Amino acid sequence: MSLKARITEDMKSAMKARDTERLAAIRLLLAAVKQKEVDERVELDDAAITAVIDKMLKQRRDSISQYEAAQRHDLADKEKAEMAVLQDYLPQALSAEEIDALIAAAIAQSGAAGMQDMGKVMAIVKPQMAGRADMSAVSARIKSTLAG
Repeated sequence: MSLKARITEDMKSAMKARDTERLAAIRLLLAAVKQKEVDERVELDDAAITAVIDKMLKQRRDSISQYEAAQRHDLADKEKAEMAVLQDYLPQALSAEEIDALIAAAIAQSGAAGMQDMGKVMAIVKPQMAGRADMSAVSARIKSTLAG
């Protein structure tokens, strides 16, 4: 079953269960997928849908930090609930050891010697970790590895 079909089925089951919070988050996701399909005039595959979910999760993380800074815990909790629903559609997250191993392999493969080679390493690592790791955290790890 494709990811899009799974999301649609989950929307139907959330409707039947009258789970309004889950339903709202799934509808947001489907709207974002549909918008991307209309903009690019293509049917999105699982990898592209994962990229959309990644983008939505990043937006939620940014919103949560903003809401918590403004002492709006009600809104932050709503964003956290949406994140939980969205994360259900991502592949299994990588462990810290797996991330470090992929970074080390990418550095060896690209022959990176310093910070100037950061882009080369990211280009290798990004497709391997798409949807399975927070890329901003991965970027920070690569920086520290190349700098140290």
